[in-house]
Amino acid sequence: MNVLWLIMICISIVFAIFTGNLEAFTKSIFDGAKAAVEISLFLLGIVSVWLGITRILEDSGLIYRIAHLFRPIISRLFKDIPGDHPSITAITLNVLANLFGLGNAATPLGIKAMQELDSINPDKGTITPEMMTFIVINTASIQLIPFSVIGILAGFGHGNPAAVVLPVLIATAISTMTALLVLALFRKIFR
Repeated sequence: MNVLWLIMICISIVFAIFTGNLEAFTKSIFDGAKAAVEISLFLLGIVSVWLGITRILEDSGLIYRIAHLFRPIISRLFKDIPGDHPSITAITLNVLANLFGLGNAATPLGIKAMQELDSINPDKGTITPEMMTFIVINTASIQLIPFSVIGILAGFGHGNPAAVVLPVLIATAISTMTALLVLALFRKIFR
């Protein structure tokens, strides 16, 4: 992948020199680097806040109440997980982070959920149906409020950054349902 990026950069430099746009090319590189740093810091703030909220929810015990609310949905999707297993809480936290469009914050929670799911895996090193379902849900991730996207749009001065809420909700709901149906179909075919 690094070679591919290097080739694209070299081709861009050559085209900028031959078209006489080297100054504009250089300016756009620095503008892009500046925007990347600003967006990264902004997203770091969002992730930090969400992970802080997660820690507070965990320490206060509220996460277990939230997990209890989600337990009927989670136990329907993950039938082979015992009801009191810690993976339910980890999955719930991951789903909540994804619901609020905080995919970056959901990553460490997803890793924790997979570790918890692997702890009940009788055949370590192989993927279980629950792990497959979790990967599909985590990847497709229904988003109610895409905070990261709204934040990026607001950072770039968009007039109505919340306009993306309904389209994102519809698109992610369709993608999640489609992914779960495809997973069920593949399980049936390759049983």
